[in-house]
Amino acid sequence: MTTATAPDAARLRALEARVAELEAERATLTALVDARGEELAVAARMLRARAATMTGVVDAITRQSVVGTDLDGVVRVWNPGAERLLGAPRAAVVRRRRITDFHDPAELGGRGLEALVRTAAECGSDVRDWTYVAADGTRRTVSVAVTPRSDGSGPGGGRDGWTFVGTDMTEVRAAERLKDQFVALVSHELRTPLSSVLGYLELVLDDPDLGAGTRRHLGTVQRNAARLERLVGDLLFTAQVEAGRFALTPGEVDLAALLRAAGESAQVTADGAGVTLAVTAPASGPVVPGDALRLGQAVDNLVSNAVKFTPRGGRVELGLGAVGSPAGGEVSIEVRDTGVGIPGAERAGLGTRFTRATTAVRAGVPGVGLGLSITHAIAAAHGGRLELASTEGRGTTATLVLPR
Repeated sequence: MTTATAPDAARLRALEARVAELEAERATLTALVDARGEELAVAARMLRARAATMTGVVDAITRQSVVGTDLDGVVRVWNPGAERLLGAPRAAVVRRRRITDFHDPAELGGRGLEALVRTAAECGSDVRDWTYVAADGTRRTVSVAVTPRSDGSGPGGGRDGWTFVGTDMTEVRAAERLKDQFVALVSHELRTPLSSVLGYLELVLDDPDLGAGTRRHLGTVQRNAARLERLVGDLLFTAQVEAGRFALTPGEVDLAALLRAAGESAQVTADGAGVTLAVTAPASGPVVPGDALRLGQAVDNLVSNAVKFTPRGGRVELGLGAVGSPAGGEVSIEVRDTGVGIPGAERAGLGTRFTRATTAVRAGVPGVGLGLSITHAIAAAHGGRLELASTEGRGTTATLVLPR
């Protein structure tokens, strides 16, 4: 038997040591693989649970349709609300149909999915009414909220598809149209007899032999008839706005003159209510393009509200402001009061017809909630806006902002 030489024995020991190192590394790697495998299994279970939860939430929504699509509009998610609204089972739609298949083609204007998602792509979301066409051909008016969808798997973690959440507004919109038609019809039918009443009252009041007491009583009748006529006019105006028949008579409007006229018109009412009315306006102010009659109506509404909602001893101030350079930018009419104010939570809704602040109701201030909605409409028609800043119990500043 041959005895190993010293160099061979050294090499053998080195090999044995290397094998031991490799065995240790293999054991470490095996442990790491096992640990990573357990982590992946836990992550997979969590993802499945999360997916099940989301599916359960979406499936629990039965009053709204929830439709998820890929970037091409092919349906990937179709909840029970969508089945109920559009009359198509999930199995017949998912991966088989596009969201555009259920829209009125005339509303899409030949642009397909782009018509539905363009605003959402630019602004992050979009809510508007669309006409859905169900499987049986039934047409429904649906308020649809569109948002981009991303699960992080898209290019660079970007957009992967779209989510469409729809609420059936068919009956609501039909009721609104009936209400508008009723308001317009009643207002129109009231205007003719009211004009006749006011005309004959004016003739009677011109009689020099009329007694003082009778004249006083008839004056009260005349004021209330005139108030009713203004209300009828407001109702007709709001009906025109809702019907899209609100037109402007273009011209050049001197806002300083407009402000002074509004102050003069409200002065008698302010004096009677014990409210100080102060107007700060230059001899000639900025001139803007617009309808002088409608802008005057908007400012009159703001001043009338300020006087009505300011208790005796309070103050109303009218002034002009400007935003941007004198040659461009915007100009504003500001009406500030020290009145009852508007609760913060109610401020956004005051542009809606027949909506009044709770502070006005508690104070017993008469009104029907049309003034601000009319002013909002007039401002928007001129490319401007109405801004309200208010502190409950301390007053309100209404700012009518107009482009120069």
